[in-house]
Amino acid sequence: MDSGLLRDALTALAGVATGVMSGSFGVGGAVISTPAIRALGCSAAIAVGTTLPSILPGAIMGSLKYRTSQLVRWRTVLYTVPAGIVAAVIGARLASVLPGDGHPLMILTALMLFWSSWNLIRGEKSETEIDSSSNTGTEVTNQRSKSAVIGAMAGGLSGLLGVGGGIVMVPMFRDVLKVPMKTAIATSLVCVGFFAVPGTITHTIQGGVDWRYALLLTLGVIPGAPIGARIALSLRDEHLRRIFGVFLACIAVIYAAGEIVALAG
Repeated sequence: MDSGLLRDALTALAGVATGVMSGSFGVGGAVISTPAIRALGCSAAIAVGTTLPSILPGAIMGSLKYRTSQLVRWRTVLYTVPAGIVAAVIGARLASVLPGDGHPLMILTALMLFWSSWNLIRGEKSETEIDSSSNTGTEVTNQRSKSAVIGAMAGGLSGLLGVGGGIVMVPMFRDVLKVPMKTAIATSLVCVGFFAVPGTITHTIQGGVDWRYALLLTLGVIPGAPIGARIALSLRDEHLRRIFGVFLACIAVIYAAGEIVALAG
């Protein structure tokens, strides 16, 4: 599509949708923003880097909404983010040397997402957050180690395959750390914001960001993320868990179908 007011308006609208998804599910929202700007004329080579600058503002705006409800587990953020950033860098370096151009790993990732979505959809109706203030030293160490492993998995897959870290962190925060769904989403959203920083810097230095698209996406993401967070806060954890499970299943289908078609071709 030629540049102009219509394309700019549609880009900002895609940003709103991205922000709503980000705030609702604790993810970066690239599953919407990347194909949207590609359809609007952004090249494939530039699209991935261009969506990154809008993730941090969206994470900040959504997190502010969750913070008022004291849902962000900051200790988990502290343990998750450093491991995730290091793993993202390593994953990005490995992406060019692993056999199969990442297709087999992407299919395995889709299978993992199916498994996570199934667990979320059929999971228990209620969750009880662990009170970290009453944990023993051993329990705190275990929580720290588990958070670091989750961060490494999310960051590694993000760097290796371009998979958003949130779709890995949310189900694992819930299943491994045993936190309520809204806490998992709120905490993941903060981590996703931190994960986007090194990628944004790298792509900017390499000239891989179209700032017209990036700024317009950001204009839409900023009001969209609080709307998404407000929607999530209005839902019961049981309903939110199942909705997120369906969302993960849809993402898994998209990933798996795309990779199977690529391998067949």
